[in-house]
Order: sequence, then structure tokens, then C-alpha cells
Amino acid sequence: MSRIGLAPIDIPQGVEIKISDKNVVNVKGSKGELNQTIDPSISVMQEENQLIVKRHSENKDHKAKHGLYRALLFNMVQGVSEGFELKLELVGVGYRASNQGQRLDLALGFSHPIVMLLPDEVKVTTETERGKNPIITLQSYDKQLIGQVAAKIKSLRKPEPYKGKGVRFVGEYIRKKAGKSAAK
Repeated sequence: MSRIGLAPIDIPQGVEIKISDKNVVNVKGSKGELNQTIDPSISVMQEENQLIVKRHSENKDHKAKHGLYRALLFNMVQGVSEGFELKLELVGVGYRASNQGQRLDLALGFSHPIVMLLPDEVKVTTETERGKNPIITLQSYDKQLIGQVAAKIKSLRKPEPYKGKGVRFVGEYIRKKAGKSAAK
């Protein structure tokens, strides 16, 4: 039994939800608007200020989709009302980040700077303080998109296990390995 799927989703003030006949759920709020196509084996109903997700059978596949679509709808409602924020930290000597609008310029120890054009749905800010690691802050109403953008930035220079240099989430713990020891 999907415990996540059974929990109703509370709809906050200012969020409008439209459910079409073709199993498309449209969520609109102050931050933006998102759409999600729902599998025909799952039904979505709006009762007063709650969204309820139900499945049609006890099939294993339907149970899995029940929890999945409930989580996707919850993230949509939370995103358009509150939004999401991810912070990335650049650890390494000479690592820098700057932005001009949606253009993110990164210096990650390569012979060339890396320039990324971010989608309009993701707002980016960079902060650099003397003596501290540069921090990239990503904000968006779409949790899936902000996660993909953060993963792409992180993949440009993954944290390495010996010194811990690279791009990581703020507060992420990197397990370090012991280096070579001199043989005598």
C-alpha cells in the first residue's frame, strides 16, 4: 500500500488547480504555472481545499504510480506557492562564479572559462566573499528543472575524494580517501 499516495495534498491560498478530462493537471500560483499529465490508472479529485489522488486497482505498477503522481503534484503545489532554492559551493583555489542575467560564467580550474545559459524559469545569483568559497544560488518553482540545472553545474567539476575540490551542495559531506603513503 502506498502511504505517500494516500495522504491528501493541502492547497494553499492563491493556488488554482484545473483538472482536465485528458488527465492533465494544471497548477497555477504566484510563482508560476506547471502542467502534469497523469497516467490513466490514477485519478485526481479536488475536494474543497485538498487534492486527492486515487488508484483504480491494487496492481503493483498502479501502487508505484500512485505514490509517484502524488509526490509530483505535491511538488508542483509547493513550487508555485513557495518555490525551491538550491545552493552550490565551489571548493578549490581559483574557482570563481559570476552571472549576468541568465548567463553563468564559471572558472573551475580548466584552461578556459565555462559559460552556461540557464532557462528563464531558473533565477541565478552568485556571491563571492573574500576568504570564503563562492556560492551559486538557484531559485525556481519547478523542482525537476532546478535539480537538473544543479546536477549539470555539479557535473562540470565533481567533488574529488582526496582534497574535496569541486562543485558541491552547501552542507554536503564528501567522504575523503587517504592518499598514497610512502613505502619504506
